[in-house]
Amino acid sequence: MNSKDVVVKTPVVLPESGVPVDVDFDYAELLARYDEERDARLARPTSRSKGADAHDEEALRTWDPYAPRFDREGVDLDLDVVVLGGGFGGITAGKWLKEQGIDNFRIVEQASDFGGTWYWNRYPGAQCDVQSYLYLPYLEESGYMPTKKYVGGKEIFEHAQRLGRLFDIYPNALFQTVVSDVRWDESHNAWVIATDRGDTIRAKFVIRANGPFSKPQYPTVPGIDDFKGKIIHTSRWDYQYTGGDQDLPLDKLRDKRVALIGTGATGIQVAPHLADAAEQVFVVQRTPALVAERNNAPTDPDWVATLTPGWQSQMHENFTDQLSGLVHVEDLVQDVWTQIYRALPGHDLVDVDVSSLPEKDQIHLSILSDLKIVNAVRERVDRTVSNPETAEALKPWFGVVCKRPGFHDEYLPIFNKESVTLINARQGLDRITENGFVANGVEHEVDCLIFATGFETGPHTVGSYGYEILGRDGRNLREHFAGGLKTLHGFFSRDFPNLIELGLSQNAFNVHYTYMLDRKARHATRMIKHALDADIVSFEPTHEAESEWGEVVRLAGESHAAYQATCTPGYYNGQGNVTQGIFREIYQAPDRDYWGLIEEWWENGEFTGLELNKNG
Repeated sequence: MNSKDVVVKTPVVLPESGVPVDVDFDYAELLARYDEERDARLARPTSRSKGADAHDEEALRTWDPYAPRFDREGVDLDLDVVVLGGGFGGITAGKWLKEQGIDNFRIVEQASDFGGTWYWNRYPGAQCDVQSYLYLPYLEESGYMPTKKYVGGKEIFEHAQRLGRLFDIYPNALFQTVVSDVRWDESHNAWVIATDRGDTIRAKFVIRANGPFSKPQYPTVPGIDDFKGKIIHTSRWDYQYTGGDQDLPLDKLRDKRVALIGTGATGIQVAPHLADAAEQVFVVQRTPALVAERNNAPTDPDWVATLTPGWQSQMHENFTDQLSGLVHVEDLVQDVWTQIYRALPGHDLVDVDVSSLPEKDQIHLSILSDLKIVNAVRERVDRTVSNPETAEALKPWFGVVCKRPGFHDEYLPIFNKESVTLINARQGLDRITENGFVANGVEHEVDCLIFATGFETGPHTVGSYGYEILGRDGRNLREHFAGGLKTLHGFFSRDFPNLIELGLSQNAFNVHYTYMLDRKARHATRMIKHALDADIVSFEPTHEAESEWGEVVRLAGESHAAYQATCTPGYYNGQGNVTQGIFREIYQAPDRDYWGLIEEWWENGEFTGLELNKNG
């Protein structure tokens, strides 16, 4: 079925109000196609291995292709705080700790510098899909203005370094250091952290800022260790092999046959650069990506001249409000995200006030709007890709927020090149051979396999960091979370005193990750400051508070879980198992409401749900 052939067969009306809806497609037929695509993918669930190239897990976890390893002696330290991770989470934690007057802390980071994901992701074409004026934190404080609406990974990494200098947190960092053990010492009310450098660090508080995208993953494919060519993971790019750099062409691929495995956000960004450089490129997809226009552009100096103090905070709030459903506010951001979320309620499909409709009709209208949005994406494929068979294979058949949408202007046109072949492998690779890969029963010989297969994700990936967190009486955090996250407000967990989670865990969230990190870091550090000032040696939630918050999160997420159950497999829905999806354990409420709740809890001063233990 070609999306252009889908036409309305019967008038569409909302079931309770009878209001007519202005659509030009058969929604029942589209939904049936969505189910068909989902079921086809579920027929062979995705499985992931532990890493490769080196294919050894430990080697991949500690290997840094971007900086030589330096020697240093192990340290023995007594600290107020240890921050695990030096990405934007660690940077914001360091900034807020300093602002609270707390300087006795260390940031432990396995990379050789700040940046986190943006330290490792140096593949050609790396960009963030949230516009730079929002995504790069503290632009006003740093005096920096991004060069484009969506800057590349190199500029994002440089900004992380800029903030490290601005907030003077380089002296607090232990780089090229891998945590091996984190244990609670009840007798001293402190965490004891061991590292691969022989460090022993005792800290009153631990802030976990590792992030959800820390450990590269490869698909489990027979024969992966037999391949005699080059294997590259996008998060460990080898420019010695490909030539070029993040700004220059990959000149050493001119005579190479390359396979790109994976067409998520990373694969979409890498593919055009491979298509420009390599002799032949095979793009291997399981599920077509939803690729909308990015419309990137240089930063307009006339716009910059209009900005007044507080402009970035105002944009943050405006963006999060729109993604929370407050579509009647002025759109100060005007990007694809706000276009999608402003369109989803379906205001443009009916001639009545959507908020006046019965709840069932509002849900139905949102489904119709979702179908219309993705229909437009499929129509863009038809307009862009000249080969009808290839175009059909590139069309997504799932809801607009089933997966993180891809925004790119150069991806689809590459399939008009003779040197680029799309391999539509809905069931994944059959196997890897000495000379290439087999998909759909056909072997393709290549010189290089590039895996754009992302990172280990999910709500319970604490065990994937390569170390265990052992709380009171040796309780294992990974086991504690085995049946689902257990926290108060997404920050604190029972039997793990003074451990604060900065990442994605039962708190409100939208696509703007650095905004969330900054808000969480501010709350975490003021809680630590209060404990230090009030001689509180430990705090942790009660069992009851932890359980009650878990129920609040579960109830708030029921409708989102139902939506994700209709989607083709991906990390959003736990590869088809919704209970393991990354968003299953997120508080599905508007940011404004969630942070209002947190501020009320803080201002109340009773710290409801927390047990506060003082000396003596």
